[in-house]
Amino acid sequence: MNGPDAQDPRPTPLPGPPRVGDRAPYLALPDQHGEVVTLADAVHERAALLVFFPFAFSPICTGELLEVQLDIDRFANDRVQVHGISCDPVRSLRAWAAREGYRFPLLSDFWPHGETSRAYGVFDEREGRPGRGTFLVDTDLTVRWTLVHGPDDERPVGLLHEAVRAL
Repeated sequence: MNGPDAQDPRPTPLPGPPRVGDRAPYLALPDQHGEVVTLADAVHERAALLVFFPFAFSPICTGELLEVQLDIDRFANDRVQVHGISCDPVRSLRAWAAREGYRFPLLSDFWPHGETSRAYGVFDEREGRPGRGTFLVDTDLTVRWTLVHGPDDERPVGLLHEAVRAL
């Protein structure tokens, strides 16, 4: 393949979060074990629920992801896999996952800092971290559901359940 897409498959960031029906922005990030996860690989056989959060170890983020973990069979099964995403370094995410017992991938958008969060329209330039964006992406790389909250507003996990059920 020739042209700019041959070197860089990433699209130009959208002016805001992707909307339902949009093609999901490119994603290639290391998980808490350092293994790179691409969105294309993540949705190869099942949908991906991308859960952007501001900071590992913070009270609201810990509470939200623990709610996901407590009901993990709804969020990690043969239809969907949840992926938490923050700008924390891989080692911090690994320590946090071990401490909290998370059994789903935590992806690090640490470097280039916030690049994926920007592509999904949830990066806060002033604070240097993502907000609480949630995107359900199907196996065709199409956004099927979105929910975006501010960094201090806990997202209702019940809405995530509804989105996954509607797949």
